[in-house]
This record gives sequence, C-alpha cells and structure tokens, in this order.
Amino acid sequence: MTDEHADQNTTHDDWEVLDSVVEYETGWYQGGYDLLEQPDGTQKRYYWAEIQPAVVIVAVADDELVVVKQFRPAIGEHCIELPAGLVENGESYTTAGARELREETGFDPAGVSLLEEFWVATGVLRHRRGIVFAEGLEPGMPTRDTNEFLTVETLPVENALDVARAEPANDATIEGILLAETEGLL
Repeated sequence: MTDEHADQNTTHDDWEVLDSVVEYETGWYQGGYDLLEQPDGTQKRYYWAEIQPAVVIVAVADDELVVVKQFRPAIGEHCIELPAGLVENGESYTTAGARELREETGFDPAGVSLLEEFWVATGVLRHRRGIVFAEGLEPGMPTRDTNEFLTVETLPVENALDVARAEPANDATIEGILLAETEGLL
C-alpha cells in the first residue's frame, strides 16, 4: 500500500512557515499555530502549545525511590509521580533537579546527573524534558510553592515500575524509572 504523502526524502526546507500566530498566553504556557506550506504546495495550520523545559527527578535513598502523591486537576486523579518541575531561566537540568527535589520533598542530593534530555509530544508540544538521577540524599524541610499540595512517599525500588504503571499512570514517571533502570541505577 502506498501513501502519496509518505515521502521520506522531504527536508526541513520543504516546509515553509508562512505565519506564526500566538492565540493565547497563560503565564505558564502559550498556544497557537504555524501556517505552513507543505511539500505538495498546500497550506495547513499546525497547532502547538509551548511550555518551558521541565525536569523529572529519579531520587533514591536506601533502595527506596522518592515519589510524590498529588492531585492533578487536568485528569481529576491523585497520581504517584517522580518529583518534577520547570527549569528556571539560566538553570541546567541538574541544577533545576536538585532545587525541585529540595523544594518538593526536602531531600538535598549530594549528586545529580543528567540521564536524558528530549522533546515531549512532538505532534503538539514545544516542550523539552530532562530526566536526572539524584543520590546521596539528606533529609530536610520542603519549601513548596503555594500551589503544591503533595505528599512525599517512598517505594521499594523493586516495585517502583509496577506502581508507576498502575492507573493513573503518567509518562514522565515511567520514562524516568525506565531510563534509570537501563543505566543500572535502580
């Protein structure tokens, strides 16, 4: 079966941006569309939402994975997730990861390393994510933002992936655990 639109030889130059429109801004993200001329000469709007980069932290203390439980209004569910947050201007993923871990959980890591950095949901988002690994955790007091209502928990490392895959599962937690396992860190 052939698809007349499936041309593997198109390049970036074959897609001309005719217009880029921001339709809304929320302070947290903006959304809009790019009007593109496609390789066949037709025009189409491609919608997007742009969010600043985020970091997800895989933090381990004494064979226990540090997670947070929080309500996610977008899906109306309480989720068990790896700690995470937005990367502030000028921060690296590792610096942001250490800061977010301290703020959300109170744990101060002795070391943080970048496992992976990648684009997220490329069909609709302009958003990059970094997954970091934190170790040598010292307990302390969290300093959460006013909109962070969460509970810090720990999971035995050997059960972490099963817990992460249980509904309501989320991409960032599963990705983080799988990357850390692949690197031999869990």
